Amino acid sequence: MKQLVLQVEAILDQALPSEQTAPTVLHESMRYSTLGGGKRLRALLAMGACAALGGDVNATSGLVAAIEMIHAYSLIHDDLPCMDDDDLRRGKPTNHIVYGEAVAVLTGDALLTEAFAELARMPEKCGIDYQTTVQVIAEVAQGAGSQGMVGGQIVDIASQEQQMDEETLRYIHQHKTGALFRAALRGGALIGGANAEQLAAITRYAENFGLAFQITDDILDETGEAEQLGKAVQTDQARGKLTYPRLFGLEESQEMARRCVEECHASLSSFTDQADLLRELASFIIQRDH
Repeated sequence: MKQLVLQVEAILDQALPSEQTAPTVLHESMRYSTLGGGKRLRALLAMGACAALGGDVNATSGLVAAIEMIHAYSLIHDDLPCMDDDDLRRGKPTNHIVYGEAVAVLTGDALLTEAFAELARMPEKCGIDYQTTVQVIAEVAQGAGSQGMVGGQIVDIASQEQQMDEETLRYIHQHKTGALFRAALRGGALIGGANAEQLAAITRYAENFGLAFQITDDILDETGEAEQLGKAVQTDQARGKLTYPRLFGLEESQEMARRCVEECHASLSSFTDQADLLRELASFIIQRDH
């Protein structure tokens, strides 16, 4: 996993415009928020899904770059004063603290746009056929858009200080966080040559992985240390957000996350040891402290 993370960093370094490219402040800002931090889970999931199908992991480089750019843009916008108003991300000042709000907004816009340009280059750069390229672009667009990540974010904002039930909470988590995981996994599987049955299994894995991740994130927000997490803690309660620990209690939430990981492993039962990266990532997700 550590070696793959280094590979992801190299892919992003190459894909992003250099700091010397005009307009320099924009490209410096894009690189500031995208490079040198984060667990790279979405990239690793895309690689892992491709590997599980016996595909060439190097062929996922376009998808890997795009997914991480979209994730970086979402964090920049999420941290803005009009959203969560956070000052710390990945252990360093958030983008708008360093570059100002206007540049932060435009940096997010640029990263989202560049992500789809990178996907469109997959036939040329990665040898992906055009039909698969279009399928992957559609997966990423759906995962990032109004019925995916952005849709989850708007429901999350609208639900603050509101009485929420498990159905609404699950919707927020499946869309705000889970949708991009799903796009990374399904995109990687498509690049790996998945058939309908294999794609369905990867999708089941994605749904359970996303839920396990978010439940654990909720738990860490209440129990974690800011220094380890690289961001502020106990912010959900301060903002009046409903979380799994607040709805079900800490112990039951931990058990729910554990059951999701069991489902992740079950969904991979028909895959060989080529899917071991996905198995390791599922187990890691509830053991992490950051």
